[in-house]
Amino acid sequence: MGNQKLLIIGNGMAGVRCVEEILKHSNDFEITIIGREPHGNYNRIMLSSVLQGGTKMNDIMINDMNWYRENNIHLYTGETVIKINRLKRVVETDSGREIPYDKMIIATGSTPFMIPLPGVDLEGVMAFRTIEDCEKMVASAKSYKKATVIGGGLLGLEAAKGLLHLGMEVDVIHLGSYIMERQLDKKAAKLLQEELERQGMNFLLEKQTARLLGRNRVKWIEFKDGTSVRTDLVVMAVGVRPNIALAQDAGLEMNRAIIVNDYMQTNDPNIYAVGECVEHRGFVYGLVKPLYEQGVVLAKHLCNQPTRGYQGTVLSTQLKISGVDVFSVGQFHDRDDTNNLLLLDESERVYKKVVFKDDVVVGAVLYGDTKDGSALMKMIQKGENRKKVKELIINSQKKEDHFKEMAMSQAICNCNNVSKGNIIEAVQKKGCSTVEEIKTCTKATGSCGGCNRWLLSC
Repeated sequence: MGNQKLLIIGNGMAGVRCVEEILKHSNDFEITIIGREPHGNYNRIMLSSVLQGGTKMNDIMINDMNWYRENNIHLYTGETVIKINRLKRVVETDSGREIPYDKMIIATGSTPFMIPLPGVDLEGVMAFRTIEDCEKMVASAKSYKKATVIGGGLLGLEAAKGLLHLGMEVDVIHLGSYIMERQLDKKAAKLLQEELERQGMNFLLEKQTARLLGRNRVKWIEFKDGTSVRTDLVVMAVGVRPNIALAQDAGLEMNRAIIVNDYMQTNDPNIYAVGECVEHRGFVYGLVKPLYEQGVVLAKHLCNQPTRGYQGTVLSTQLKISGVDVFSVGQFHDRDDTNNLLLLDESERVYKKVVFKDDVVVGAVLYGDTKDGSALMKMIQKGENRKKVKELIINSQKKEDHFKEMAMSQAICNCNNVSKGNIIEAVQKKGCSTVEEIKTCTKATGSCGGCNRWLLSC
């Protein structure tokens, strides 16, 4: 193969994870990475944990500058690619630099959607996506007391919890009739809202924002029903959009995002794409597990290793808020062709709903007790029947040491496909004795952090 020039546009989690996998298989590439942020590769998912006080900024760095040097990777930070010349196989950056490539991976991710409201350009109106956004929120909390988060989804609630931790009063504005409607059913959402209200959040549901008001800095939010609330800070968490402008200008095939085949290849055979900027078989993924799985496939393909290609991912969600256990996976909303297995313990505030279609498990929502999450996800992937799932749920209520009862093959860290057996091996054979050592050895709890409690129990 020779020393092919491999260029990665984007220094985020998806692109760099792909590079990590390539380094496992081959040294035949001269690798260059271009990132618009002035940092090494960091865990964007854990920014909410930094705000909530459970993690420090240094702890979310995945690869520091030494890693790039040690692996002979050319890294350009604080620089943005503005043009791809597919004919000459060269890219141009905003600094005037031209960088050639033989193969290229586009990993430009997504950008937060800012609702185009009157007043959106006022000081104090922001998204929550980067380290800089996190720093702005911390700085605002030192001078101001009232914050508003627009969006009651996963990211919005995590941002709101972080602002509470910083000492701010927080309103959460949500257009829907209940929070996290994409990740929870109505019952689980109600339980979650009640818990978050106990922690200090205030919810304004079925509210549509009309305009933001203030002279220089935002001071009021006015709704379409004529009501309003005072605020000093507005964080918009209403979703993201695939960052595809660069690829679109280069003439790559598009739909909602960059269209790729099962090997993450675009319609240009020398250009690949991974992550949130990609559309595969009609799906655009925004969670870390599918992004990492795409990177593994692409790395094997580029290094001529056997792979069946990317087949898509069964999605699961876990909320990262201290004291709250929430998990969902698959198709969990009620439909005419589905039926449910329900468990509700109001005294313990535990709710479990498992959804079946034609007696085959297709989805689940867990609140208050999420220890069966990884097992249920595996059952959904295998298409297990109602009897086996019911046995799992009933037996789970009887077991005190759930980790001890788990199969060695059962996933502890779904993001990085780390099983209980991998964890035990790291402890017994590699001498790992702390969560941080296990994380370094296996990558468990290195992405969303949701499996941290399992590591503490093993």
